[in-house]
Amino acid sequence: MKQKLLNMLQLQDQLNRHINPAWLQANNEWYRAIWLESAELMEHYGWKWWKAQEHDVEQIRLELIDIWHFGLSAELVSRQGDHAVAADNMLAQLQGDQSSEADFRNKVDQLARFALEQQALNMPAFLSLLADVDSSFDDLYRIYVGKNVLNRFRQDHGYKDGSYVKTWEGREDNEHLAEISASLDADAADFAQQIYSRLAARYPGD
Repeated sequence: MKQKLLNMLQLQDQLNRHINPAWLQANNEWYRAIWLESAELMEHYGWKWWKAQEHDVEQIRLELIDIWHFGLSAELVSRQGDHAVAADNMLAQLQGDQSSEADFRNKVDQLARFALEQQALNMPAFLSLLADVDSSFDDLYRIYVGKNVLNRFRQDHGYKDGSYVKTWEGREDNEHLAEISASLDADAADFAQQIYSRLAARYPGD
């Protein structure tokens, strides 16, 4: 688990540096991204008592992955970019208790409130929400690495200037990513590199 945490922290640092080499000193409001993503997560779960709503589990899972990106970034900033210290701290939190709150929406509120008050990720609430959508730490790792690599791939292929092509052969890049990730061994040391290479092999602009 610690090695996977280190891998994710390193990938997040690389992605952030790719966007802004001085990101650790940029004073980005990662906590704000967490609570705003929490609001999007709530939309996918449903909170309107005046109409029928269905839980979109796959979208909830993806929103949690986005929140994890921002939680990793906030942790790295708080540890001055020290991957090892950040990994030790997050490992201790991951091995702690989940939220005792039973209601899904109340746990999302906990996540948002903690982000606003503590400017960090509420790990007990996050872990409990992850369990609510039948996702383990290994699931988190596999999906996170895939999404991180796709984000870097997009940046490398013109996402900033608008030249990136998101739909290939009638399917969005997220669909290609899911297919590629499912075909690979997430425990492989070069898991991230394999995903990137296979995305590049499919991308119409390459």
